[in-house]
Amino acid sequence: MNQTKAPRLRARRKARFTNDDLWGYIFIAAAMIIFCVFTLYPVINAVYTSFLNYKPFGSEYVGLKNYADTLKYSKFNLFYKAAWNTLVYTIVVVPLSLLISFSISVMILPFQKKTQSVFKAMYYLPGIASGVALSVVWLWLYDSSPDGLFNKFLGFFHIPAQNWLSSTKTSMLSLIIMALLSSHGTQIITYIASLLGIDNSYFEAAELDGASFFQKVRFIVWPLVKPTTLFLLVTGVIGSFQVFMNAYMMTGGGPDNSTTMIGLLIYNNAFEYGKYGLACAQAIILTIVIALMSMLQFKLMGVDVEY
Repeated sequence: MNQTKAPRLRARRKARFTNDDLWGYIFIAAAMIIFCVFTLYPVINAVYTSFLNYKPFGSEYVGLKNYADTLKYSKFNLFYKAAWNTLVYTIVVVPLSLLISFSISVMILPFQKKTQSVFKAMYYLPGIASGVALSVVWLWLYDSSPDGLFNKFLGFFHIPAQNWLSSTKTSMLSLIIMALLSSHGTQIITYIASLLGIDNSYFEAAELDGASFFQKVRFIVWPLVKPTTLFLLVTGVIGSFQVFMNAYMMTGGGPDNSTTMIGLLIYNNAFEYGKYGLACAQAIILTIVIALMSMLQFKLMGVDVEY
């Protein structure tokens, strides 16, 4: 009898709510309230609004009409063009950005810690600057007159001045160049932290075998930073699919919607045209696409990755 009661008493003691448990819930309450108010509630409300023809007074339930209008193929439907623009932007920017960040990190690593800190600060500063301020600087760089900095550079090679942001031939290229030259700070710091965690014995053994610098990078460094690369790839794709500031400030989606991204299209539908239900439906579709792409990346690249 005593043997059967003992496990029950221990289970009751474990399930008892103590003062320590109370203080634990109190400490996480602020974070949970902020999460529920500013993240969970907006998501639930967006899903609900996507089924409405939303109006400030008297919204009308329309079911899946907003989703059908979004996915219906038509030459007047900008969703597919925006999706294509976003896909092109992502395919070019994300891999090249990772390659540039990895190369810079490898070149910074041999320096002393103080010198490394200087380089990391230099590359990270644009990341903490205002996006509007950076856009103003890039607008000056892309000035279409012969006095624009990029046009002056082309002038040295006797190439005519380009209308960078107002031509369908160069507008997307301009946004891509802007992204590739101003968004490496976080990636470089993350890669350097990963590189510093590699045991030096790997490199010593490779030197004894006569391995060259590029062989060390290919067969030692790159495989060992694969988890970091996967993390940066997933977050980079997510951020690229949500890009908004660059297109909004630099081109406004033009010319001829050649730089209209999905994020900008959702913003325009919601705040320019007042189609909140349609904008929410497109945002939900974008969320699903990002989730599926993230799962696909983990499936393809995360097979031999250990965390």
